[in-house]
Amino acid sequence: MARRRLLLVAAGGVAIGVATVTGRGGGGHLAANAQEAPHTGPVRQPAKAASNAHPARAAGHAPPRTVGTVGGQPMYYVDDGLDVIALTIDDGPSPVYTPQVLSILEKYDIKAAFSMVGENVTYYPSIAREVADAGHTIVNHTWNHANLMSMKRSKLPGEVDRATDAIHSATGQRPGMFRAPYGAWSPTLLDYCASEKLAPLDWSVDPQDWVRPGVSKIVKTIMGTTKTGSIILEHDGGGDRSETVAALKIVIPRLIDEGYMFTVP
Repeated sequence: MARRRLLLVAAGGVAIGVATVTGRGGGGHLAANAQEAPHTGPVRQPAKAASNAHPARAAGHAPPRTVGTVGGQPMYYVDDGLDVIALTIDDGPSPVYTPQVLSILEKYDIKAAFSMVGENVTYYPSIAREVADAGHTIVNHTWNHANLMSMKRSKLPGEVDRATDAIHSATGQRPGMFRAPYGAWSPTLLDYCASEKLAPLDWSVDPQDWVRPGVSKIVKTIMGTTKTGSIILEHDGGGDRSETVAALKIVIPRLIDEGYMFTVP
């Protein structure tokens, strides 16, 4: 199945140059993936009944997310066909929560994109390898989750390249995608990603699990805002992610029951 990347668009489908929203999370990029594994298309999971059932980083206040068009635009949606969506997991790896997330994904035969912080990868290289060995995509999420919005180009290698080196050392893979912490993009960062052949990855569904709003709130947001092409943002690192794990146990089978299929960006 052919894959295309959708760029940021305004209502009505007209491409726009700059968008500002509030939030926190990852990020993305435009240039072609350098060493991304070949895409085999989404896998439809059989319907299942819905279930009833690392050093912590302070959340703080979310900075603004600003996207510029110089150097390309981040990916906010996947375009692999009707009812195809993607799941992304940020800020790990974590020795506590990443294995739990992996177990859930394995149960439903789902592949996801894990946006990893380089510093965490150096702390837990075996967890990073476990993610890679399970066939999931690993995304560069900077060295220490810095806000790169106003960072000079000369400083970017210390955050971007250093994280790539850590991921490569732990997994043998060099990521082909980049997600900006907090979704904080700048023309300088987008240009740098293009020069490094890192495709910029953002998201379109944010349940704000990082503030621990409660399992039911996370589930309600995902189920209420997910649609064809959505890229869902969740977290396995940065603090207590027990609510995220509990929510994934509920929301994944519900999404499958509604006919959604999972792919990776």
